[in-house]
Amino acid sequence: MRLFWRRGPVNWKRILLLCLAGALLAGTTMAQTAHTFEVKGSQFLYDNKPVQIHSGEMHYARIPAPYWRHRLKMMKAMGLNTVATYVFWNFHNPAPGVWDFSTGSHNLAEFLRIAKEEELFVILRPGPYACAEWEFGGYPWWLLKDSNLVIRAYNQPFLDSCKVYINKLAEQTKNFLVSKGGPIIMVQVENEFGSYVSQRKDIPLTEHRKYNEAIHQLLINSGLTGPFFTSDGSWLFEGGSLPGILPAANGEDNVENLKKLVDKYHNNEGPYMVAEYYPGWLSHWGEPFPNISTQQVTQQVEKYLKNGVHFNFYMVHGGTNFGFTSGANYNKEHDIQPDLTSYDYDAPITEAGWASPKYLAVRELMKQYVKYPVPEIPAKMPVITMPPIQLNKSMDLFDLKKTIQPVVADTPLSFEALNQGHGYVLYSKHFTQPIQGTLQVKGLRDYAVVYVDGKKVAILNRMNKQYTATIDIPFNSTLDILVENMGRINYGSEIVNNTKGIISPVLIDEKEITGGWNMYKLPFDKMPVVKTGKGKEGRAAIYSGTFMTPKTGDMFLDMRSWDKGIVFVNGYNLGRYWQAGPQQTLYVPGCWLKKGVNEIVVFEQLNEDIKPVISTVMKPVLTELKGQ
Repeated sequence: MRLFWRRGPVNWKRILLLCLAGALLAGTTMAQTAHTFEVKGSQFLYDNKPVQIHSGEMHYARIPAPYWRHRLKMMKAMGLNTVATYVFWNFHNPAPGVWDFSTGSHNLAEFLRIAKEEELFVILRPGPYACAEWEFGGYPWWLLKDSNLVIRAYNQPFLDSCKVYINKLAEQTKNFLVSKGGPIIMVQVENEFGSYVSQRKDIPLTEHRKYNEAIHQLLINSGLTGPFFTSDGSWLFEGGSLPGILPAANGEDNVENLKKLVDKYHNNEGPYMVAEYYPGWLSHWGEPFPNISTQQVTQQVEKYLKNGVHFNFYMVHGGTNFGFTSGANYNKEHDIQPDLTSYDYDAPITEAGWASPKYLAVRELMKQYVKYPVPEIPAKMPVITMPPIQLNKSMDLFDLKKTIQPVVADTPLSFEALNQGHGYVLYSKHFTQPIQGTLQVKGLRDYAVVYVDGKKVAILNRMNKQYTATIDIPFNSTLDILVENMGRINYGSEIVNNTKGIISPVLIDEKEITGGWNMYKLPFDKMPVVKTGKGKEGRAAIYSGTFMTPKTGDMFLDMRSWDKGIVFVNGYNLGRYWQAGPQQTLYVPGCWLKKGVNEIVVFEQLNEDIKPVISTVMKPVLTELKGQ
């Protein structure tokens, strides 16, 4: 290096800083060496060399950030070389103009950095629609407030909103593309769009295709340059595929069928990829927990390996639907099927990050086929139990009601009209004259406890199409209806009809009840504070207490002696519990606990003979169905 001297004193500090900056820049450049990844000649090519994609799906939003590295190491030790993840729009954009890509599990860039450090490729699935048993399929609830906006359609207000989201996402991720030295090798366009096309035959196919291509173009314009792929059931490629873009098949177990259909929609060539292979399945409240055998999984995976099929386990590790993030389905028997808080999914890596028998069997199989080294399995996260936790403070729902300023309207308002996305609303109406008959709340979304003068008289439940109850309201009495949003539908044509609360008139014997409706908002977006009062049997209540932990570790709260509600620990909303099952425990990540004093708060909706004590257990209980 040549130094040039000048007259006057030498500024050694400046020279040192310049040298240091140059060294850092050089280091960054070396760390970000550009690579190539192509879909070419029936192969995936990484730096012009064929590569097999052995991927596992895990969603950073469902895992506490301090555990990301452990879960990625678990994946790698199972023999995988790629992680696939959805990005949930509503997770990063909870309110108009409010964005979070930095706090806790929202820090997507950090997740991508860790994946690169662990030498894993990344498949990015940005949506804007995700499905994934996640609230509203990833869409922000507040899109429903704009009557001109049509979800998942070639509709300018919707596309404008998608553009804002995609551009914000690209700011966080485009520097992690493989072409810039990052781990992202592929980007998905939309998600399972062929399925939606098949469900929405009221929309012309040409209109559907214009929408799908519009999302593709928004991704390109944002700087997320691919390579791109689409993801559908192979029988749905006609509606969901895009010209020149690789179609990947979800759930396809027939290799010959996979090759035939990919060839048909991809210029008579591969590569052949199963974008979602299901080693487990999703779970609803009130239904048996599904199970797929280890033998069934290993046989199918070996079929892929023998035939050179690229695959992605959906899920390899499910994690948890913390807070109000769980979505819902529906069918002919049930107007809604809310998903469990646990997203264990019977996946090879359990909800708490443990290696299941399925994991161990797949790992041994992968070691026989892959050409790269498979590392040792990381140590299991410690698990602790506690003496029974006493919740010695409580507050009755109707004491809480007195502390809230209601919104007043002639008719009940939806959550969205109240500018509330999640949680609960207490609808209250005072009667100056007696009335009795059949209460009808056909617009209930989704679960309600009905009180007359503070006494519980009925439960209504959209799951079982229970929208009516016999009611007797005396003179000078008050009707209260506590309504819970149990998660917006995330799949199917009904995704466009996702408002919550009470969304149509309340009737008693066909008479519409109007005038003087008071609505008390209970979003529980923060851990509630128990102030005054005492919980009363048969009425919803908030309980709180503290517990001591000499050391931290993962815990499982045993909620079998409770009825229905949500739990907070140290400010974190762990999600919903419900005695109906099959899930009976709640997972508490050890990284959310403190050495010393920890706070716990429970909102219990039914409060039938509650003894305010919570036990802990060493293993989760996810298969104990008790009925609703």
